[in-house]
This record gives sequence, C-alpha cells and structure tokens, in this order.
Amino acid sequence: MDEDILALLIPISAIVMSLSIPIVYAIVDYRRRRDIVEAHHKERMAAIDRGMELAPLPESFYQSIKPARRSSYLLPGLVWLFIGVALFIALGAVGGNLRNFGLIPAGVGLALLIYYVVEGRNKPPVDGTKLPGA
Repeated sequence: MDEDILALLIPISAIVMSLSIPIVYAIVDYRRRRDIVEAHHKERMAAIDRGMELAPLPESFYQSIKPARRSSYLLPGLVWLFIGVALFIALGAVGGNLRNFGLIPAGVGLALLIYYVVEGRNKPPVDGTKLPGA
C-alpha cells in the first residue's frame, strides 16, 4: 500500500511544484518592484522636505524593469534540429522503422532556422543603422 501512495504522490508533487514556480516568481518580482517604488518615493519625499526642486519621473520608471530582449530563434532552431538528427541516427541504429520519428523535431528546427533567417532580413538592426540597399 505504501508504494501505491508513493506512486500517487510523485506526479502530484511534480504538478504542484511546476505550477508554484511561476507563482513564486511573480510574487518575488512584484515585491522587488514595490521596494524600488517605495525607495524612490522616500527619496522624493525627503527632497520635498528639504525644499529641493524635483524633476518629473521618466516614462521608463512606469514601464517594466526587465530589459528589452530581441527574440531569437537561432538557438531553439539549432537545438531542435540536432535533437531530430540525433533521434534519426539513434533510432535508425536501434529499430530501422522508428527512425522517421527523428524527422519531426528536425523539421521543427529547420522551420525555426528558416524563420530566423527571414526575420533577420526584415528587422532593422538594433543600433538604428540602415541596412544596405534599404
């Protein structure tokens, strides 16, 4: 009976832990942002008490603190492609007819790499310079 309970608790604990990680991240991120706002508020109140002139808050203060990241499909594309190639080779060595399953992740990887190439041609560079011929 103990093995049955343990076999039931393993997937339940895995589900609970995987769902609690994003919740804990959201709570910690909220508290960090709240502390930053409180510290800025205290600083502004101290400046007002001393009679100092205050500059208005920048627009970036109200936006997300996370840096803007350019999405890239290069790394996921390469990972999927090489997983597919490895499955194709490994399953071909083990069971001849199963090796076609390796083509599915390889196809996903190729699709991501093609999208990465097409997206790179259509996006302007991050530094604001013009592309040649544009």
